[in-house]
Amino acid sequence: MLIQKNVSLKDKNWFKTGGEARFYAEPTNLDEVVTAVTFAQSERLVTFILGEGANILISDEGFDGLVLRPKNDKIKIDREQGLITAGAGVAVPVLIEMALEHNLLGLEEFSGIPGTVGGSVFINIHYCEFLLSHFLVSATVVNLKTGKVKEVGNDWFGFGYNQSTLQNEQWYLFDATFQLKKATDVEVAYARGRRHEIIRHRNRRYPLERTCGSFFRNFLPEELPFTIAGKKVPFVAYYLEKVGVKGELAIGGAMVYHLHANMLVTKEGATSADVIAVARTMQERVRDQFGIIPEAECQLIGFSQYPLLR
Repeated sequence: MLIQKNVSLKDKNWFKTGGEARFYAEPTNLDEVVTAVTFAQSERLVTFILGEGANILISDEGFDGLVLRPKNDKIKIDREQGLITAGAGVAVPVLIEMALEHNLLGLEEFSGIPGTVGGSVFINIHYCEFLLSHFLVSATVVNLKTGKVKEVGNDWFGFGYNQSTLQNEQWYLFDATFQLKKATDVEVAYARGRRHEIIRHRNRRYPLERTCGSFFRNFLPEELPFTIAGKKVPFVAYYLEKVGVKGELAIGGAMVYHLHANMLVTKEGATSADVIAVARTMQERVRDQFGIIPEAECQLIGFSQYPLLR
């Protein structure tokens, strides 16, 4: 059956914590998406769209609504036009490899970043100066209230740093089309080398599992009431380093990663409450020393009340 009940989410996110989804579905085509959306509306359920769970923390109480996990994993390539269309359920590493196999360049800039196309468009993934929005030209979305299917362009998404229209939780991304650069075999070989180097670099610095990546976002310049050496320092990891949490702060089964002050990791048996306790302590230390409060970049799902400082 398309709609399942009481499905564990612990094995469906990188932290490996959290409770159950009251209802759960893995739609593979547009008809199934519309059916699931119609069900949610008829039952008056809140809907959450789950990718690989690489940037979320799910409450230990679970999610009292419908969790949709896209499983449309088809890829269509127009080599002549330099276009590649991927379903929301396609893993980004798979998409990158498929593009390179067809001599299309651009997406390899996001090598080593986990997640699916759906989640990556949602957060507008970035690496150095590259944003996924630089490549997206069109997409198919479904309204979560009406089930209406709509074709949209890049402007519709209102992209920004870690921002997109999808974050208003009114739309379901079904697929996305990216404009890439046609390349020679030599250019592709060079791109593959860069890809391997990016992945090697990331694997040396970042945890490979049981994390959400960067837990807090960087500060905006206007959020900083002071300067350091005459400059505003927006990088949240700078402040977290100063308060001494890296590799030191641990509560229950959660801890701050020993190589990066803005990454939390869990061990077997950890709970989401452990992660929240560590994150709040990090906020409190930065607040007490600098008078500013880090804001979560990680999505917090299923919490009846916001569990962190604001």
